[in-house]
This record gives sequence, structure tokens and C-alpha cells, in this order.
Amino acid sequence: MSVRAEVPEAHTAMFQAVRPRLFGIGYRVLGSAAEAEDVVQDAWIRWQGADRSKVRDAAAFLATTTTRLAINAGQSARVRRETYIGTWLSEPVDAEADPARGAEQADALEHAVLALLETLSPTERAAYVLREGFDYPYRRIAEVLGRSEANARQLVTRARIRLAGGRRRPVDAAEHQRLLDAIVDASQTGDLTTLEHVHAGDVRRRDGCGRG
Repeated sequence: MSVRAEVPEAHTAMFQAVRPRLFGIGYRVLGSAAEAEDVVQDAWIRWQGADRSKVRDAAAFLATTTTRLAINAGQSARVRRETYIGTWLSEPVDAEADPARGAEQADALEHAVLALLETLSPTERAAYVLREGFDYPYRRIAEVLGRSEANARQLVTRARIRLAGGRRRPVDAAEHQRLLDAIVDASQTGDLTTLEHVHAGDVRRRDGCGRG
């Protein structure tokens, strides 16, 4: 039975120094703090067993290892969720207790909202955010958007398909910030009124140019 060699203190310190970056990689790919932590732990195990004398750039090696581990974990988890965006508000990190992870989660949320804006129409985006982010019943989504309940279901399904396809369009920075602020405020305060108004306004503007 082989025994894993003890990692020298300098290599342990180096790993700890890049650990927040590795967590960020895992979180961006998987959208889950718990799964990102598992990936970082797996990267540590790989680092323990690696021939470190042949590693020229330890940070790059660990980033590459973590990325591959996260992708593999994401592929195996795909049967449980269609895309990482579907968990963009789950498992919040206490930013005061862990500022680094709080910053990473904020960055991941910013990228998730950008993907929603780049991929979905205002109506699809509204239906998807309210359903997947805040667990709205389809009846309430229909009321907010002024659509039928059946149409609300179709919009969420269409949004999931388009997000999986990954087609993007340019997005105005102010539009991105406005939706991001509304989502963050709603998730932190539990008051969804402003978020509903933002979505309803976007849908009205879209309907004025052509229903979508």
C-alpha cells in the first residue's frame, strides 16, 4: 500500500494562497458553494500526489486542475440541472464571515445575470428569473407579465432551452446593472415588488416593439 508523501510547508502555503481563486473557478463553473468546495478539496488531493518538481507554475497547474475537475463535476451533475445559472441564487455565502467567497459569489451572480440578458428576451427572462430564482408559481408569473398561465410555462421552458444553447447578444451596461441590483435587493430583503416592476417594464417595452 502506497503512502502519500507529506506536502512541504512552502507548497501547502502556496496552495492556501491560491485557494480563493480555485474556489472562484469552481463556483463559476458549478454555481454551488458546496460543490466548489469539494472541487477545491479534490485539487488539494491531486496537489498532494503530484510530482511538484516538474511543475513550473504551481498556480497555473492548480487552476487548470481545478477547472478540469469542475467541468467533470458539472457534466456528471447535468442530469440534476440544465445549467449552472439555475442555481445562481442558491447556497448564499456569508460575505461578512468570508469576504473572499462573498466577492466570488457576487462575481458569479453578475456573470449569471449577464448571461440571462445576453440570451433571453425580456419576457423569457422575467418568467425564468421569477420561476427559477424565486420559485414563483406559474399563476403569479402570468399575472406579473399579463400572460396566460400556459404561456408562462412555455416561456420558462423556452428560456431553459435558449440558455442551454448559449447564443448571446450585446447588452447595455446600464441594463445589466439595473437587473442585477433588483435581483440582489430582492434576494437580500425578500421584497420582490421592485423586481416585478423591472420585469414588467421590460416586457411592456418589448411588447411595444413586437410581442416576444
